Amino acid sequence: MKTFEYDILSFPMTRKTSLADMQDSLNVKGAEGWEVVSISSSEFANVGHTVFLKRETTPARATA
Repeated sequence: MKTFEYDILSFPMTRKTSLADMQDSLNVKGAEGWEVVSISSSEFANVGHTVFLKRETTPARATA
């Protein structure tokens, strides 16, 4: 059976993160095997963007 691990990245609007910066960060995570499964955006209270990622675990990562 496949197993997965998850990660969450936040890009607060207060940092004035540009879309290019987000793209660079997501490309780095993609090179590590992570896949974006959802993005939540909110302008309320300068929350910004929250990105949810997953990747399949391997036996070496599953025990780490």
